[in-house]
Amino acid sequence: MNLIQYVEEKLAGKKELPSFKAGDTITVHYKIKEGDKERVQQYQGVVIQCRGEGASASFTVRKISNGVGVERVFPVNSAFIDKIEVNKVGVVRRARIYYIREAKGKKARIEEKQNYEVETAKPAEATA
Repeated sequence: MNLIQYVEEKLAGKKELPSFKAGDTITVHYKIKEGDKERVQQYQGVVIQCRGEGASASFTVRKISNGVGVERVFPVNSAFIDKIEVNKVGVVRRARIYYIREAKGKKARIEEKQNYEVETAKPAEATA
C-alpha cells in the first residue's frame, strides 16, 4: 500500500454515507458558520457526477434556483456535511450527466427508478 494512501485513510474518518450515483436526487445537510453561530443548510438537487476516491473523493450537485442552474461541489470527507438523504433514484446510462446543463423543460427531467417488489400470493383461507 502506498504511504500517501495509508496516511489519508488514517486521517480521514470513515463516514457512514448512503450510496448514490449520478442521476439521483439528494439532499445535503451542510453546516454553515456565520460569525459565532452555526446552522445547517439543506441543498437539494441532482447529482451530476461523483469523482475521485479515498480522501479526495467529491460529488457535484445541481439545482435550479430562481430559473438559474446552480452547481456545487461537495467533498465526501468534509467535516461540514451533517448528513445526506437520497430522495429519488434516477435512471441514467452515464456516470457524468453534463448534458442536463443544456436541457430545458421536459428534457431536463430524469426518469425515477421504480422498485417493483413481487408479492407472493397468499393462500385462500377455507371458509367452513
